[in-house]
Amino acid sequence: MSIAQEISPHLPYLRRFARTLSGTQASGDAYVMATLEALIEAPSIFEKQLGERIALYRIFIKLWLSVSVNTETRGERSFAERNLDALTPQSRQAFLLRTVEGFSLTEVATIMNCTSAEAMDLLNAAGREIAEQVATDVVIIEDEPIIALDIETMVQELGHRVAGIASTHKEAVALVTAKRPGLVLADIQLADGSSGLDAVNEILRTISVPVIFITAYPERLLTGDRPEPTFLITKPFQPDAVKAAISQALFFDRRAGQAAA
Repeated sequence: MSIAQEISPHLPYLRRFARTLSGTQASGDAYVMATLEALIEAPSIFEKQLGERIALYRIFIKLWLSVSVNTETRGERSFAERNLDALTPQSRQAFLLRTVEGFSLTEVATIMNCTSAEAMDLLNAAGREIAEQVATDVVIIEDEPIIALDIETMVQELGHRVAGIASTHKEAVALVTAKRPGLVLADIQLADGSSGLDAVNEILRTISVPVIFITAYPERLLTGDRPEPTFLITKPFQPDAVKAAISQALFFDRRAGQAAA
C-alpha cells in the first residue's frame, strides 16, 4: 500500500486539527499541503512503525514549528478559538492533540517529540491557562467527605471557585438552583441512598451546565438517556484525569465565558 493510501483516511482529521490550531481554513489547509509536499519530496520521513496517524501528525507538527504560512487575517473568533489564542504554542498543541484528536498521553509525547512527563506538564499548563480565561463557580455533588475535599482542592488548583458541596439529591438541586454554577462535578451514589444521576437530570431540566461524572459505577451512565456521559471519570481517579476533564469541559462550553464575566 502506498503512503498516499495509508494516510488518506486520516487527512480529514489532520485538516480539522490544522484549522483549529492555526485559526483559519486557508492557513490550516496550507500547512496540510506543506505536509503532503514534504512527504512527496522525502518519503523516508514517514515513520510508519509509529502508526500511520501518529507518523502523519508528527510530520505536521515538525513543519508547524519550522514553516511560516499562517499569514491570513482572522475574522470573528469563536469562544473556543479565543481560548486557544490565550494558550502558549506548545500547550495549545498538546491540548488539541489530547482533547480534540483523542491521542493518548504517550502518543501526544511521540507526536511532539518529548517525554510523557513533558507532555503532561504541557497539558497541565494548558489547564491553568484555560482556567485564567474561563474561571468559574463549581458545584461538587459527592457524599464522601475525603473525596469531596480532594476534588475541591483540584478545582481550586485550576483557579476555579467551589460554590458548594452537596451530598444528597435534594441538597444538589437546591445548591445549583441558588448558585447557578458554570460546572457540576457529580457522583451518582449519594449519602442518603439518593441518586446523583437523578439530581443531575433534574438540574438539567432548568439550567444548561456542563457535567462531569466522577463515579465508581460508570455502567449506570451507559444507557443512552440524558445526561449522556460526555465527561466521565471512573473511581479511583487520577488527579490529572480530573483536571484535564475540567479544562476540556470549560474550554468548549460557551456558558463558562458568561459565568466568568
